[in-house]
Amino acid sequence: MNEAARAHGSDLTRAEEPCRRRGSDLARQGIGVVAGAAEHVRPAAVAREHERAGRRAIELPRCALERIAQVHVGGRSVAHVQANGLADADALANRDRALVLVDHDQPVLVHLHAGQVEGPRMYVAGAYVTAPGGGGEVTGLPDALKVPEEMRRGVASNADEVRQRVRELLAGGADFIKVIATGAVFTSGTTPSMPEFTEEEIRAAVEEAAKAGTFVAAHAHGAEGIKNAVRAGVRTIEHGSYLDDEGIQLMLQHGTWLVADIYNGDYTEEIGTRDGWPEEIMRKNRETTDIQRQNFAKAVKAGVRVAFGTDSGIYPHGDNARQFPYMVKYGLSPLDAIRAATISAAASLGRSQELGSIAPGKFGDMIAIDGDPIADINRMMNVVGVIKEGELVHEGNAR
Repeated sequence: MNEAARAHGSDLTRAEEPCRRRGSDLARQGIGVVAGAAEHVRPAAVAREHERAGRRAIELPRCALERIAQVHVGGRSVAHVQANGLADADALANRDRALVLVDHDQPVLVHLHAGQVEGPRMYVAGAYVTAPGGGGEVTGLPDALKVPEEMRRGVASNADEVRQRVRELLAGGADFIKVIATGAVFTSGTTPSMPEFTEEEIRAAVEEAAKAGTFVAAHAHGAEGIKNAVRAGVRTIEHGSYLDDEGIQLMLQHGTWLVADIYNGDYTEEIGTRDGWPEEIMRKNRETTDIQRQNFAKAVKAGVRVAFGTDSGIYPHGDNARQFPYMVKYGLSPLDAIRAATISAAASLGRSQELGSIAPGKFGDMIAIDGDPIADINRMMNVVGVIKEGELVHEGNAR
């Protein structure tokens, strides 16, 4: 490629960056295209049909769609897409435009018209409950790409609004609630170490969720935000980057689970550097990666309950097992790392009667691994069989 062409390509990449960021942000909020409509189906007709079914249809340009496809579908997606030949991200992204459907009550991953999806068992939070302009918002966009109010369902400014958002999300079918207690690495204009909800506001979410028999998970990087959330009664702390000694003691007292995504800092560094991700994201990733791992090790040593969680979506779904070696490196035994992803994960969801182990009356979800993961935890990345509810749904190396 000559220098002029290279420069032209760089200009196009810069011009599309806000649009691509929008695709990434929508994907992180749980909004994604799983499959496109067949060529003979007119988008307007699809939109009208889904409007009648109570869903809002939103059209996105290809650059945003492309990023959603990379994050949510991809060739490496756990879900297997079957939809009139549009069976992978490349085919999906090659359409000029497509519709993203959003339920009136909460964002949901949907397929377009003719799409059929086989995939994993999922328990979902729907929209984040977040402060205006906070870590769960789509921020930093040009005015021309203003986020529709339908995509800001979880935004709340005070405890009363938090209660209302929680009620709406649960009425819309959410299994639990996720509160954004601090700023976020990937949300521009926010600071991961800074709290964004008060203890009172988070407690309002916890109380409303409890009325519906469910719980609250809290995205929390900063020490004060973590402690606000733990004192308010959340069940899990997601990330926990700046967890301090007082926070560890509080988590032990309350029985709070730590769900720390200690792999994806390396992915973000590698791919973000290669692809020229925004400097703000890269800076915040570097500030949080090592300290998160150090504090994870301290929490493990202190006996904090740990469940497996990866923030997958930041990196491709299907690569989740790359976190196992990191959990072992930073304090868990191979067996305890596996337990974190099975027995402990089920307990953190309140689903121990259905999931997490093989026993009469449970679902019977299993994977087959090539080799002994207790001897070599890297073997957890060599999945050769998947059984869901007692039926073989995948055979052969996942890669």
